[in-house]
Amino acid sequence: MKELEAIRGRHTELVSVYVPAEYNLAEIVNQINTEKSTAINIKSKGTRKNVVDALEKIVQHLRVFRGTPHNGLVVFCGNVSETEGKQDLKIWSFEPPEKMTTKIYWCDQVFVLDPLREMVSEKEVYGLIVMDSSEADIGLLYGKKIVKLKHIDSLVAGKAIKGGMSQRRYDRIREEAINEFFTEVAELASDSFMKQKELKGIIIGGPGPIKDQFVKGEYLNYQLIPKILGTKDTGYTGEQGLEEMVQRSEDLLKEAAVLKERQLMEKFFIELQKGGNVVYGYTQTIEVLNLGALETLLVSEDFDWIRAKLKCDNTHEAERDLPESELGRQICEVCGQAMKVEDKDYLGELLSEKAQNFGTVVEIISTDTKEGQQFKQLGGVGGFLRYKIR
Repeated sequence: MKELEAIRGRHTELVSVYVPAEYNLAEIVNQINTEKSTAINIKSKGTRKNVVDALEKIVQHLRVFRGTPHNGLVVFCGNVSETEGKQDLKIWSFEPPEKMTTKIYWCDQVFVLDPLREMVSEKEVYGLIVMDSSEADIGLLYGKKIVKLKHIDSLVAGKAIKGGMSQRRYDRIREEAINEFFTEVAELASDSFMKQKELKGIIIGGPGPIKDQFVKGEYLNYQLIPKILGTKDTGYTGEQGLEEMVQRSEDLLKEAAVLKERQLMEKFFIELQKGGNVVYGYTQTIEVLNLGALETLLVSEDFDWIRAKLKCDNTHEAERDLPESELGRQICEVCGQAMKVEDKDYLGELLSEKAQNFGTVVEIISTDTKEGQQFKQLGGVGGFLRYKIR
């Protein structure tokens, strides 16, 4: 997805084809052949050639399949050359992770990726409210990331009686202010949470008993009340309170990705400090993986190493594994000339494919957490060993 998102065509010459599950592949081939006939009328000679060649490449590729894969098929093809007038035609195709119901044929300067994004997006979303008598904060736990949505200040006075006012009158005024505050919080929270189609549950926290009064009063939209998982005591409100509440809600968020990742990374760093069965860094990790000794492969979502096929003007070739940011500084070891990229593959994907061949579990680590950022600083790749290697 990251590779495809980064590609930009010079003109509307990048082709996206989505084949729904159980759809007749022959009909798709016929449609593309028809589009190829239409593309001949494109005025720009360069764009016309790139579009027609991409469509022909897609047709040839589709004819390799005996039928549509179980979940459908997605194909992307186009000229990815960064040099005007030079053609570097590439094609990607794969079976989507879920059944494809959308049929798409589209030419543009970018590939159509929204249907795939929906499939691979985090599905676990939790509503968060942290509050005390003076303020409340509303947020979402979206996958592994905490997103603050709203902040509300209250007009609820303290419990101390103001001069010249009876205890009963003061309590009544304070109770009315609390009710108004709860109503405002509930309206804003309900509006935010009802928009989340994949909302798994709601957690409410904060210091003191206010949160429990809020839950007991059933102020939220009636459709959301069954989704309340429970309450948690926190020492803070605000963003710090939201983070504290999530950390204390392990029992309520057993399936939340953020906790699973935090536990995994805490285990990794504990083992690392003890000199235990872990490895980190690309060179060490690939060596252990090739031995079949890696139990779990950890790859940061920001791991940007690639395997590049390079060539200089004197036709000397080389293949190197390196961070993508260093691509523009590659020098030929034979003649000292600058080297250009002929082809590249993302090492995170190559490592994941190799890991599957060895029965190694692959975990993608986000950079949304402190532990994820720390892992990225270690190189962004590592793992747990099946056994100690000397």
